[in-house]
Amino acid sequence: MSHRNPEITLRFMAAPTDVLMAGNHGVNGGRVLEWIDKAAYACATSWSGTYCVTAYVGHIHFFRPIPSGHMVEVRSRIAMTGRSSMHIVNEVYSADPREGVFTRACDCLVIFVAKDTETGKAVAVPKYEPTNAEEQRVYDAALSRIELRQAIEAEMEKQTYEGPSDAPRLITRFLAKPTDVNWGGKVHGGTAMEWIDEAGAACTMEWSGEHTVAVYAGGIRFYRPIQIGDLIEVDARLMRTDARGMQMSIHVRSGAPRGGRDSLQTAIHATVSYVGVDIDGNALPARQFEPRTEEDLRLWEHAARLRELRSEYSPRPLTKQSDARHLS
Repeated sequence: MSHRNPEITLRFMAAPTDVLMAGNHGVNGGRVLEWIDKAAYACATSWSGTYCVTAYVGHIHFFRPIPSGHMVEVRSRIAMTGRSSMHIVNEVYSADPREGVFTRACDCLVIFVAKDTETGKAVAVPKYEPTNAEEQRVYDAALSRIELRQAIEAEMEKQTYEGPSDAPRLITRFLAKPTDVNWGGKVHGGTAMEWIDEAGAACTMEWSGEHTVAVYAGGIRFYRPIQIGDLIEVDARLMRTDARGMQMSIHVRSGAPRGGRDSLQTAIHATVSYVGVDIDGNALPARQFEPRTEEDLRLWEHAARLRELRSEYSPRPLTKQSDARHLS
C-alpha cells in the first residue's frame, strides 16, 4: 500500500463571476465541473506523483444550484486504480457561511491517466487498496461501472452527427486562449467542460425559451488534448425531449486555425440532460421536439438506449447521501 494520501478537499467561496446569468439560479454546471476537475487533478497528481490528464467524467448528478457567496467544498478521493488510471469519486457541498451547514450539490466520477511529461506516454501509478469497509464499498461501486461505461462507449461509436437534421443546434467557434492552459501546457479539462455546459445551456434556452440548467451528464469522454491557440468548435445538438428533460449531444472539435474548419478533429464528446426552470428553480415542461429525418430518429432512439443501459447494468452508487454537517 502506498503512503500517498488518497483524498483531498478544496475549500473556497463561490464568486459572482461563477454565475452564468443574472438571477437567482446559482453557479452554472460548467463552473462546478471545472472545480471538480481541479480537485480531482490535485488528487490524481498527489497519488501518482506525476502530471495527469482527464480521460473521462461521468455519472454527474446536479442536485441543486450553488448560490454566489456560499462556501464550497470539493472532496475528491481515489476509488480504484488501473495500471496508469485513477478512478476518483468527487462530491461538491456548499453552505451559507452565516449558517455553516454543508449540503450536497453535485457528485461524479472522474478518471485521470498519469503521463510522462516528456514523452506524453501513460505511466504506471501506485496501486490503491481499500483499507476499511467504506473504501471497499466505493472500490466495488467504481468497479461495477466499468462494463456500463464500455457499453455506452460502444453505443456512442455507432452514431453519426453529420446527416440531414431538423434538430435544434448551436455551433460556436473561438480560439483557445493562453488563460485556458493547464499545468501541462494544454487546455484544462475543466475549462473545456465549462465550454460544453455553456453551449448546451445556450442551445436548450434558445429552444425552450426558458432558463435551463444541467441536471445529469452520463459521460464526457476526452479523446485528444487541445492546444493553446487551437480553433475550437463546440457543437451542441438536441437528441431527445421528454416531459421535462432535453438530452443534448455536445462535441468539442479542435485543430490549427490555418487548417480551417474541415481539419478539426473531435477532442471531447459529451451527453448532458437539461431542464427548464422558473424563477424559483422549479422544473418546467419541455418544449417537444419531433424527429423526422433518418439521423434525428436514430439519435432519438440512441438517447433512449443510453438510459436503458444505465437501468440494465444498475451500477452501485458511488457515494452515500450523507447528512448535512456544520462548518468547522
